[in-house]
Amino acid sequence: MATPRPEGDRIPLMLIHGAWLSTNSWENFARYFENRNFAVSAPEWPRKQGDVEKLREDAEELKGLGLTEIVDHYEEQIRALDEPPILIGHSFGGLIVELLLDRGLGRAGVAISPAPPKGILVLPFSSLKAAAPALAHPSKWHGVVTLTPEEFTYGFVNTFTPEDAAAAYERYAVPETGQIFYEAGFANFHLNPPTEVHFKNGERAPLLIVGAEKDNTVPASLAQKQYEKYERSPATTEYIEFEGRPHLSMAAEGWREIAESIDSWLAGVLEATAAPVGSVSA
Repeated sequence: MATPRPEGDRIPLMLIHGAWLSTNSWENFARYFENRNFAVSAPEWPRKQGDVEKLREDAEELKGLGLTEIVDHYEEQIRALDEPPILIGHSFGGLIVELLLDRGLGRAGVAISPAPPKGILVLPFSSLKAAAPALAHPSKWHGVVTLTPEEFTYGFVNTFTPEDAAAAYERYAVPETGQIFYEAGFANFHLNPPTEVHFKNGERAPLLIVGAEKDNTVPASLAQKQYEKYERSPATTEYIEFEGRPHLSMAAEGWREIAESIDSWLAGVLEATAAPVGSVSA
């Protein structure tokens, strides 16, 4: 484990949640990194305000919410800080981290089971099945999509016991904008789609991609393909994979091992960078 930082040296760290989730999915990581003396924030996506129960009751405002609006929202949050934050994202939040780093933002980034950017040409069957509630119904592409408990179990918590899976659904699952799935699913058929990342960008901050072996939504092989896309970039890119973990690895048994590994990686990155990487200036 990394050595604790001095009390006065609270580096900002921003947690970015994924689709069909809200910011409470980071509760374990938020506590962990606060105790490690980071200044942790976990802003919601735009139009996604309120707790899980409120979002389940009324999510109509999410209709038409696209990835560019979400990324712009986080850029605004980052630029309001006094220094570039560390960015940690999960699923679509991981892709958002990649897009923010590509914009020159952030001191370092961690993408946990990130949704694929443009350029990943073949998706595993399990990924397509997990996204089917949104992609299989064109009428939902610009609407709001809600997962059933069975769909949530398959895509997020397939390693959980039935009782724990049901509890996770009640605690974490929320409706989602269908727009982002349309944008990601058809990115390779469009010029300059919202999911496009410049993989060769050598000016971005260091990036760690985290894969989960039992993940149905973003199988480890898909996370590793993303890592391989960055191989021609001179910027630091690393990959780590955890056995037996599902998509919702931050809330699953063994989450602490993932947090500690990320913490150790960040310690090395912060030690190697004498000054913050990235910019929060206009």
